[in-house]
Order: sequence, then C-alpha cells, then structure tokens
Amino acid sequence: RPGATLGDIGYAIQNFAEKQRCSVVRDFCGHGIGKIFHDSPSILHYGKPGTGIKLREGMFFTIEPMINLGRFEVKILNDGWTAVTKDRSLSAQFEHTIGVTSNGCEIFTSSPNGLDRPPYG
Repeated sequence: RPGATLGDIGYAIQNFAEKQRCSVVRDFCGHGIGKIFHDSPSILHYGKPGTGIKLREGMFFTIEPMINLGRFEVKILNDGWTAVTKDRSLSAQFEHTIGVTSNGCEIFTSSPNGLDRPPYG
C-alpha cells in the first residue's frame, strides 16, 4: 500500500520464510519495471520494517525471492548461469509483478481480475 516501504516487503518475505525454517537468498533481488525492464529500485527479499523507499501509487516492480531449505549463500556454477546454494539445499524461486494503487497493491501475475490469463485460447 502507499506509504509502506521496500524494507516492509523484504521483512515480510524473510520473516515468513524463517518461520518455516527456511532462508532467503541475498545475492539476487527483484526490480522496478518502467521504460527499462530491469529498472531501479532494487527490491530486496530481506530487510527491516520501515526502511527504504516508500511505496507510491503508480510504482511497478517485481518480487522474486529464492527460498531455501538450507543456508542463503549461493554460488554460480561453471556454466556462468546456474545458481545453487553453497550447501546444495533445495530451493524454490518465483516471481510476481506488483503495481501500487491508491488503495493497495495489485499482483498482475496473479490477479483476481483475470489479468494473469491471456485473452486467447
């Protein structure tokens, strides 16, 4: 919602994951979306409530945390692309695109208004 902060988002993700005895990767983050696809600000998936940029109506960004059954430290394999946790624990990653509205947020990749489904087929 407008007035919340990026730190609130990161804290909510981290707090939920840690209550499940999981960890959150710190080396990768979500991002703003504008005229440039990977735009600022960076959206951390861990943090402290009340810190960071305040959310404003009209902001669009992704959250895309990686949640692990083990530790959060990662390494990139020799192919230069594949990321794994250093302890090789099981991990899952997902992504949502969020838009801040005057009365909250809308998750465009999982919308109750059907915006997550293409208009064909």
